[in-house]
Amino acid sequence: MITFKPKQVTKKLLSVLPDRARDVLTKRYGLGTDAEAYTLESIGQAYGITRERVRQIEGYAISSIQKSDVYAEFQAVFDELREMIATLGSGVIAEEHLLDLLSNDPSTRNHLYFLLVVGDPFYRAKENNSYLHRWYTEKKIADAVEKALKNVHQSLERDELITEEEMLSRFRDQLIDIADRHDDEILKRWLLISKDIARNPLGEWGHATSPNVKVKGIRDYAYLVVKRHGSPMHFREVAKAIEELFNRKAHIATTHNELIKDKRFVLVGRGLYALSEWGYSAGVVKDVLRDILEKYGPLTREEIIDKVRKERYVKDNTIVVNLQDTNLFKKLSNGAYTLVTE
Repeated sequence: MITFKPKQVTKKLLSVLPDRARDVLTKRYGLGTDAEAYTLESIGQAYGITRERVRQIEGYAISSIQKSDVYAEFQAVFDELREMIATLGSGVIAEEHLLDLLSNDPSTRNHLYFLLVVGDPFYRAKENNSYLHRWYTEKKIADAVEKALKNVHQSLERDELITEEEMLSRFRDQLIDIADRHDDEILKRWLLISKDIARNPLGEWGHATSPNVKVKGIRDYAYLVVKRHGSPMHFREVAKAIEELFNRKAHIATTHNELIKDKRFVLVGRGLYALSEWGYSAGVVKDVLRDILEKYGPLTREEIIDKVRKERYVKDNTIVVNLQDTNLFKKLSNGAYTLVTE
């Protein structure tokens, strides 16, 4: 993607520095053969100086490079990097994503990062609670993107999941004036700047800290599986789907145990689980019967069966048998059933 060789460029830029300053930058940015970046503390210990003194040397070295004749010779390199940021992110892009797009070699990435630091056209916004490290060339666009990301995050319910299409639609609505000038690929890259919103393994978006997005264990994978399926699933099917969708080992017994313990799931039949957010009530069939009669009052057997079947995947006879519990239910003279009152 890039037409220049980063390591050759940095080597020539470093050549204008005294030995110690060159060594400090080499260690600090991982420009050596081992590609290891050292801390200010470790560099200071090696030279017997304070970390603040190392920072001063680093600043002096970068400033010296920028003022050198050699720096001017590589203006085309910095122009190309600026164009990359404009093309890939329309002026603002997450640091890791930019480096991922430019190279998958750790050593080369270090050299590219150093060129971004040294380059005059580039500005780095440091990571904070809401955003990752990002590079920008257009401050106005960077500010608009960050504001839009914040508003999109605030529009989401805590555990809400939305499709990528819906996420892009909400994002566009917040970007207002600049949205029409940028395609979906640019918007997707801007979304990667946020630490508050993220995408789960199935490509759905929501709060980055939600268990529906930040998937940690079997129960979270099970939730995504059942939600994607859209209707109740047997725990054996859930375990199989976890393995197929996420390439993660899911023991049947473990999966069943996790479904039992998680309030996001409701047992609606023999081994069948639905999501409680779909409106299913918790409890055994008798609990469902009691809830229905409390809500609707006396009902005929057929009406009761119809309503229970919307809550549980059970046979009609199972419902009728449970209705025979005279401690809880009684049959009226007109054939309807009601609750026993104390």
